[in-house]
Amino acid sequence: MMFPNIRMRRMRTDERIRAMFRETNVGIEDLIYPIYIKESAKDGEPEEISTMPGQYRYSINDAIEFAGILEDSGLTSTILFGIPDHKDEVGSSAYDSEGIIQQTIRGLKEQTDLVVLGDVCMCEYTDHGHCGIIKDNYVQNDETLQYLSKIAVSYADAGVDVIAPSDMMDGRVKAIREGLDANDYVNTPIFSYAAKYASTYYAPFRDAADSTPSFGDRKSYQMDPANFNEAIREVNLDVQEGTDAIIVKPALAYLDVLREVKQTFKMPTIAYQVSGEYSMITAGIEKGYITWDLLDETLLSIKRAGADMIISYFVPQLLGIE
Repeated sequence: MMFPNIRMRRMRTDERIRAMFRETNVGIEDLIYPIYIKESAKDGEPEEISTMPGQYRYSINDAIEFAGILEDSGLTSTILFGIPDHKDEVGSSAYDSEGIIQQTIRGLKEQTDLVVLGDVCMCEYTDHGHCGIIKDNYVQNDETLQYLSKIAVSYADAGVDVIAPSDMMDGRVKAIREGLDANDYVNTPIFSYAAKYASTYYAPFRDAADSTPSFGDRKSYQMDPANFNEAIREVNLDVQEGTDAIIVKPALAYLDVLREVKQTFKMPTIAYQVSGEYSMITAGIEKGYITWDLLDETLLSIKRAGADMIISYFVPQLLGIE
């Protein structure tokens, strides 16, 4: 029997050769770690998130300390989410100069060299749990923009490195850019959640951030999971408005969108491996149905599809930190 001269298995003979020609790698420098800061959390007593085993809501001091531990092990960037004591119809705690995120930003900039991203949204801060201003049980787009801009400027005042709007209001990148520039923050970049789907994968996050809507859902402003071309239009609009990088969320179920976004716009592109992805993988490992190798495979698939960086809850586990 004649065999071809080209044998693909020659390049898979052992790990040394496989490593030489590995096309995709994921390092700690490629990951952004989300941290939850809760105003009522006590120092030294982080609250474990029941739907996300191994993840916690921290006090400001504990969040800064833990971020420093992660930095010492190689982490380069983090994104912040806040759970305030006070919530109202306009999410005023989100743009309070002494708000929990603003205080955390200042602490992180004083005590670490991490790149700090501030997630800009209103759902954790409003008493109705939606991402904008409500009128007649409907989220008002244009009225919300001024509040998003106020939040972004307050983060910049505190020293944040990157503004990351996740609300999915039309025109928010333009409004935030104008607000930042008017306050002399022309060099503060915007990483927009340009393609954010109305996904069931977010369920654990809503528990973690205490942001479940009190009525209805978010389908009138987040994207329909059935739509692909719409995502490209959404990204294009954010690019025209001045976003500096693109975030696709969730990651694993939308690798086709991620790949097309990267190939079409050739801009810095980030994928968010969201709470539901974390919880499913964690549960499967705990049950013994799968092994930790699945995490590596999943991260590789996201990077291979086009992500320059990945927002992931698995950073502590990857660094061997409990």
